[in-house]
This record gives sequence, C-alpha cells and structure tokens, in this order.
Amino acid sequence: MQLAGLYIHENIMCREERVYYILALFAWDNFVKILEVSTIAKDQTQVNEKIRAKELRLIGQDGEQIGVKSKSEALEMAERVGLDVVLMAPNAKPPVARIMDYGKYKFEQQKKEKEMKKKQKTINLKEIRLSPTIEEHDFQTKLKNGRKFLEKGDKCKVSIRFRGRAITHKEIGQRVLEKFAEECKDIATIGQRPKMDGRQMFIMLNPINEK
Repeated sequence: MQLAGLYIHENIMCREERVYYILALFAWDNFVKILEVSTIAKDQTQVNEKIRAKELRLIGQDGEQIGVKSKSEALEMAERVGLDVVLMAPNAKPPVARIMDYGKYKFEQQKKEKEMKKKQKTINLKEIRLSPTIEEHDFQTKLKNGRKFLEKGDKCKVSIRFRGRAITHKEIGQRVLEKFAEECKDIATIGQRPKMDGRQMFIMLNPINEK
C-alpha cells in the first residue's frame, strides 16, 4: 500500500496501527497544502511556469510590444536572453506579461516600498494644558514642551479648562492661548483658533516644517 510517497507494509502492522498511520499521513498532507497556500498568498505574482494563462500579450524587455504569444513561446523567448516572463495584468484579455529579470524587479519594488515607508510620517497630536491664571514661570515651561513637540513635527493642542466662575471670564483664557501661539509663530501655524468645547477652550497649532 502506498500513500503520500511512503509505503505501508500491511503484513507488519496491525489494523489499529494502520489507521493511526493513515491519519498521520493525511494530517501531514494537509499541513503541506496549508503551507503552500500560505506561500502563494505572500507572493501572488505569476512568473514563468506559474503563469496559468495559455496565451499572453507579451511585452519585451525594452518595453516593445511583441504581440500575442502562447505561454510556451513566451518562455522560450525569455529563456534565450536569460530572463523571466512576469505576469503584469492578469485580468486583461489576453493577460499581459513582460520579459524581465524578476529578481531585479522584485528587489526594486521592495526598495521603493522601503523608501515610501521612510517618507511616511505618523503625525501625533500632543496636548498642553494651561490655566487662565498660569504663572509666567509655568507658562514658559509649558511653552518649552510645546515647542519641542512642534519641532518634532507633531501637532499641538493647547487647552485651558475653566473651573467654577472662571468661565465667566473666557477672554482671559483666550489671551493666554493667543500668547502661546504668538510665542510659537516661528515654528507653527494656527490650525484652529481659540474655540470652546464645554468648559474647555483650545487652540490647534500645526508645525510649519514636518520632519
């Protein structure tokens, strides 16, 4: 008896052993299939023999239009110049493929992705909390922290919470926020002017140079 490329000698195995052996081989076969599916999912690019289409609209290595060729013809042409056939537009009719160095192409694509990730900047929103009657020393400390955030390229929300009767003098809090924005005008622009939100007033500052 043969299963999954292995021979089972029935004469030296009892019935129970054969059952467990078959189940083990079945499980292994399915495990291998899962691994194969997982590998395909990671890189679904169809290259050379992996191309399923029988006919292809072929593009040469220099970008010239070769025309519709059978898969075997395309592979022969690529082999003659030591290159690969890479499927570029699988949904086209017929699918479009190009003769190229797939290893080099894949390397360049990965390089582009890395460069794009480097350029992408996650802008964080930082918050500085003040009070309407903040002392100058505390104000300067908060200002220093706010400037650090802005210099790093983060947005900064500067807020003031009015407690008790202080809310009847909103203009005091507004002056504090405007002073903060004025002290940061060399590195930030005002994204949102002083605005009330419940018992809180806030201003939004955006960095001029996002690093």
